[in-house]
Amino acid sequence: MREKRSLTEGSVGQNLIWFALPYLLSCFMQTFYGMADLFVVGLYNGSQTTTAVSIGSQVIHMLTVIIVGFAMGATVRIGRSVGAGDQKAAAGAVGTGVVLFAGFAAVLTAALVLLASPIAQVMMTPKEAVEETVSYLRICFAGIPFITAYNVISSIFRGAGDSKHPMYFVGIACGVNIFLDFLFIGVFHMGAAGAALGTVCGQGVSVAAALFVMGKIDLGFRVKRKDFRLQREMACDILKVGMPIALQDGLIQVAFILITVIANSRGLIVSAGVGIVEKIISFMFLVPSAFLSAISAITAQNMGAGRAERARRTLTYGLGITMGWGIFCSIYSQFLPQTLVGLFTRDTMVLAAGCTYLRSYSFDCFFAGIHFCFSGYFCGAQKSGISFLHNIVSILLVRIPGAYLASMYFPDSLYPMGLAAPLGSLLSSVICVLFYLYYGKKERERLQV
Repeated sequence: MREKRSLTEGSVGQNLIWFALPYLLSCFMQTFYGMADLFVVGLYNGSQTTTAVSIGSQVIHMLTVIIVGFAMGATVRIGRSVGAGDQKAAAGAVGTGVVLFAGFAAVLTAALVLLASPIAQVMMTPKEAVEETVSYLRICFAGIPFITAYNVISSIFRGAGDSKHPMYFVGIACGVNIFLDFLFIGVFHMGAAGAALGTVCGQGVSVAAALFVMGKIDLGFRVKRKDFRLQREMACDILKVGMPIALQDGLIQVAFILITVIANSRGLIVSAGVGIVEKIISFMFLVPSAFLSAISAITAQNMGAGRAERARRTLTYGLGITMGWGIFCSIYSQFLPQTLVGLFTRDTMVLAAGCTYLRSYSFDCFFAGIHFCFSGYFCGAQKSGISFLHNIVSILLVRIPGAYLASMYFPDSLYPMGLAAPLGSLLSSVICVLFYLYYGKKERERLQV
C-alpha cells in the first residue's frame, strides 16, 4: 500500500495543511514526552532533579535539531527526485543518506558518552544537580543511534510525500516513554536517570516499528541493496542542503544554551524557571517548525517538477497560519503565564521567575513563524545558505549579546533577557524578506529577457 499525497497537484492550501498536520502532531508528541519527563520528575522529585532534566534535555534537544537539520538535506534531495519523476535518483538518495548518517551517529555517540561530565561543567550546572545531569546525559548520548535512525527514516517518508507514518512512529515512542517515566521515576525512584532511560527505550521501540513498516509499504520507488553505498554526488547534494541547516539549528541551540548558562549562573531558582520556559517555548514553536518542514518538502517537489509558483503560494499560506499562531501565543502568555509554568513546578519562586521570562520570550513565537517559513522555502529551493546566514547574524548581533547585557544591567528581572530572542527573530525576518524580494526581482528580470 502506498501512503502518499501528491504535493505538485491540487489545492496548494490543502496540500500544505494535510502535509503539515501529521508533522505537527509528530512534533507535539515528541515535545510532549519531553515535557512529560519534567512533569513526572516534578511529581516525585525536587528542583535538583528538575534542573538536571531541564539542562540535560536542552543538550539532547540541540543534538536532535542538528541531526534533523542534516536529515532535511535527504528530504529535499529525495523530494526533488520524486517531483522530477526520477525513481533511481530517489533510491540513490535514500541509500546514500543511510550510509552517511550511520557513520555520523557512530562517531557522535562514542565522543559524547566520554564528554558527558565536561559538558555538564560547560553548562555551569548548579553543583546540586551535576551528578544527575551527567547521568542523564550519558544515557541519552548512548541513544543517539536511535535518534539518528528515526530522523533519517522520517526524512525518507517526508521526501516521498508521506508525513503520516513518522507521526505514527513518534506516537509509539511517546506512549512507551510516558509509561516508562512513571515506572522508572515513580516506582523505582531512578530520578533523572529514569527519565533518560525511558526516552531512549521509547526511541528504540519507535525505530524498530519504523524499519518494519518501511519494508512493507510502497513509497513510489524501490530501494535495492546496491543503493546502500556512499554516492559522492548524492552525498554532496544532501550535505549542501543539510549542513547549513544543521549549523544554523546548532548555533541557535548554542545561543539557547549560552542563555541557559547565564541563567544557571544566577542560581537554582532562575535556572529552573528558565529551563521550564524553554520547554514551553519549544511547544509553542511546534506550529512554525511543522510548517518549515512542510514548506521545505512541498517546495522541493514543486521545484523538481518545475512549478515554482506553487512553491511561492505555499510560502504565503504558511506565513498566514504561523503569524496567526504567534499572535495567539503572545497574547495568552501576557495574561495567563502561570497556567503554563505552573504545570511544571510547585515552587512559588520558580513560578514567579518563569512567568516573567515567558511574558517577554513569547513574542518570539510571532517573529520566528516568519523566518521559519522563509527558511523552509529557501531550503526546498536549495538555498539553505540564506537560512544559515540570517540565523548566524541574529545570534551574533542580537540573541547572545542581548541576553548577556540584559542579565548584567537588569539582574533582578528576567523580562529584559527574554526580549533578546524575539529581537533576534525580528532581524532574521527582515533579512529573509529582503532575500526573497531580491530573488523575486532577479526571476522577473530573467523572464523579461
